[in-house]
Amino acid sequence: MTPDNPADSPSDIAHPQGVPPDFAALLPEFQRFCEIVATLRSPDGCPWDREQTLATIKPYTLEETYELLEAIDSDDNAAIQEELGDVLLQVILDAQIAADERRFELIDVVRQIAEKMVQRHPHVFGDQHAETTEDVKRHWNAAKNHEKRERTSLLEGIPQDLPQLARAYRVAARAASVGYDFPDRCMLFDKLKEEIQELADELFDDGVIPVVPASIEPRRIPDEHIQEADRKARVESELGDVLFVAANIARRWGINPEEALRKSNAKFSRRFQAIERAMKTAGRSMEEATLAEMEAAYQAAKRRETERAGDENRS
Repeated sequence: MTPDNPADSPSDIAHPQGVPPDFAALLPEFQRFCEIVATLRSPDGCPWDREQTLATIKPYTLEETYELLEAIDSDDNAAIQEELGDVLLQVILDAQIAADERRFELIDVVRQIAEKMVQRHPHVFGDQHAETTEDVKRHWNAAKNHEKRERTSLLEGIPQDLPQLARAYRVAARAASVGYDFPDRCMLFDKLKEEIQELADELFDDGVIPVVPASIEPRRIPDEHIQEADRKARVESELGDVLFVAANIARRWGINPEEALRKSNAKFSRRFQAIERAMKTAGRSMEEATLAEMEAAYQAAKRRETERAGDENRS
């Protein structure tokens, strides 16, 4: 992509890799930022900011993190810079709230994470050696296990509030770290078939999935939701198993399942919005449009994306 301001292109602002920022310029700006946040929390500051607690600010922290991911996907430097600022605000605000509640200070946060980075990189700051990323992971996990000696389970420390597809990835990876994993990753597809069959056993009386080719031709058949609580719980359990195996397939091929799903959501959203634009151009509401018309617009959007991707690969 072309930066909004050519003078700010990466080649113009880049500096040698691994060089820290200019602290003479950074520290006054960082001090000013921390003072602004502290002022907002002061008796003469902002009523909303004063009322926040670590618990109430959680949803905003998560939201800003996802907005940063979206900006990174867009490859828009201005957007990435802005969203990094919003994430930094969440960190500083959380630390200020903690200080106001006499829990800890920002300097404690910085000191602890700095020490953690040193301890977990003995191949950089100590006398260990690492030639590959696998060596690095081994050092990292050894240091982490030493820090967390009091834990009674390998699964401790995986956040409960992670998106559950991401958590499935992390849980399975921890189990795999001690060898609890299928010897051959292709076995996961046999496991997936097994889980889909168990799901089918709960959804259909004879356990046979009806063969209905994907098509826009038949008239829409209304969905009948499961009303029986016990059966609904069983279906939910089996569907969860299917998703868990899907997350493991992603893991064994080095794919982040949460990222994969996020991109699929974004892709579908783009194409559905293309349908909405096409119907608006045709002077038809979405309610008036037929499934065939919507599908044609969807496929047209898909073709445009494919062609655009091809042009970008050739350039």
